[in-house]
Amino acid sequence: MKPDAVICIQFVLNGEKTMLEVGAHETALHAIRERLSLKGTKEGCGMGECGACTIVVDGKSVNACLMAAPQLDGRTVMTVEGLGSDGNLHPLQEALLDHHGVQCGFCTPGLLMSAQALMGETPRPTRKQVTDAISGNLCRCTGYQQIVTAIEKGAKYTGGES
Repeated sequence: MKPDAVICIQFVLNGEKTMLEVGAHETALHAIRERLSLKGTKEGCGMGECGACTIVVDGKSVNACLMAAPQLDGRTVMTVEGLGSDGNLHPLQEALLDHHGVQCGFCTPGLLMSAQALMGETPRPTRKQVTDAISGNLCRCTGYQQIVTAIEKGAKYTGGES
C-alpha cells in the first residue's frame, strides 16, 4: 500500500456510525482529535508511555497514538466524550470529582477510559485490579491514591455492586 493512500473506514464511535477517510499511516489519535474534533483524547508522549490518548476499542483500552487509524474499521470505539449522557456526568467522572482525583485534568480522559474498559471486564474490581488497569496512565499532579479510590467508588455506581 502506498504511504499516501487514503482509506475509507467505517466504525461505531460513541454509539454513532461513523465514516471517515484516513491516511494509510495516520494514527487513530490524529483521526479522532483532528478529523473528528474530539479533543478529549490527548496527545502526551506520542509513544504509548503516558496513557493520555487512551480510548476503548471493542471493550479494551488502547493507546490511540500507537494504533493506525485504518485499524478502527469495523470496530466499536469509545472516547471520553462517549461517557455520560444527556448532559450528565458518568459515575466514574462524578467519583473523580467527589474524591479529588482531578487537578490539571490532562491525564483524566485517559484514566477514565482505562477505568471504563476495566468496568466492562470486571464490574467489581479490587484495588489491585484498578491499580493494574491504570498502570499505563501517568499523572503528575494528584498522586494515585485519590484516583484509585475514585475508580473503586465509581464502580459501585456503574452497576459494579448490588
